[in-house]
Amino acid sequence: MNRSLMLGGGAVLAVIAIALMLVLDTSSRPANDDDLVHVSFATDWKAEAEHGGFYQALAKGYYRDAGLDVSIKQGGPAVNVPQLLATGSVDFGIGSNAFIPLNMAVVNAGAKAVMATFQKDPQVLITHPRDDVKSLADMKGKPIMVSDATVSAFWQWLKAKYDFTDDQIRKYTFNVAPFLADKDAIQQGYLSSEPYTIEKQGGVKPQVFLLADAGYPGYASFIMAPNKLIAERPEIVQAFVDASIRGWVDYLYGDPAPGDALIKKDNPDATDDLLAHSRAVLKQYGIVDSGDAEMLGLGAMTDARWREFYTAMRDAGVYPADLDLDKAYTLAFVNKRVGLEMKKKLEGK
Repeated sequence: MNRSLMLGGGAVLAVIAIALMLVLDTSSRPANDDDLVHVSFATDWKAEAEHGGFYQALAKGYYRDAGLDVSIKQGGPAVNVPQLLATGSVDFGIGSNAFIPLNMAVVNAGAKAVMATFQKDPQVLITHPRDDVKSLADMKGKPIMVSDATVSAFWQWLKAKYDFTDDQIRKYTFNVAPFLADKDAIQQGYLSSEPYTIEKQGGVKPQVFLLADAGYPGYASFIMAPNKLIAERPEIVQAFVDASIRGWVDYLYGDPAPGDALIKKDNPDATDDLLAHSRAVLKQYGIVDSGDAEMLGLGAMTDARWREFYTAMRDAGVYPADLDLDKAYTLAFVNKRVGLEMKKKLEGK
């Protein structure tokens, strides 16, 4: 799963900068649509467990209960969600990581984060079982395979925190074969993807180091919404966020089968084994439900976390010192404790 290609960068920013017309789909609906408001939602990759809560909300009727007729448009390698948002081609979209909202803010692209589905960014570094590497700090000075996009993203945080240097960089092409062939290899990955593939293909259980558990401050998997929609129809944004939260609570703590069925319909490559593994990993590591989300509800965001991430990237030279963070996100639709009682009921508490 190649989410690092969704980090943004100059080419993406250039496309966004020339496509700032935002159009909400408010065309007339057929009478049999029950007066639901139709909205489109673009994901950042092919349907998978990392989108499970959204598919669960669709399957279980949480969106319809909120007055919405939601169509999910699955992503892929050729789908550029920031561009779709900037051109008004979709009403909501997933921003894969914290660089997406900030990149869009840099060019005044007219969309911002309204919910952080992942409290922890699932980016990891992976090694073979080895005695000389038991932490991220132990990787200083050792070759590490990372993608081009990563070099201007979380690699900057690793350099600042652990004194990594650019001469450690080796090219990662989203193929685990070089890793499997070299016992000393270290590579980047996505928590629920590359470790699973390495174990299945190579028969080895790798060491996995989640950057978030070492202090990497970025949220991930944002719901992004156009400023025009936020300003003119905030009730639609709130309805979409609340229903998505309920979908995620149900997917994590209830029976995921309804959401999984829709995922497999959109993406036949999503096997039951992979879906079960990914969902288990999301729960085990607290990717969706940890930290502020435990008290404020899923999707939580805080000014402090955003400021911490921005400051780290600003100091690394990724972003200008005068960037207006209000253009990147809003807390208006989260932190309302939505879904907390539902979670208790599903857990039998």
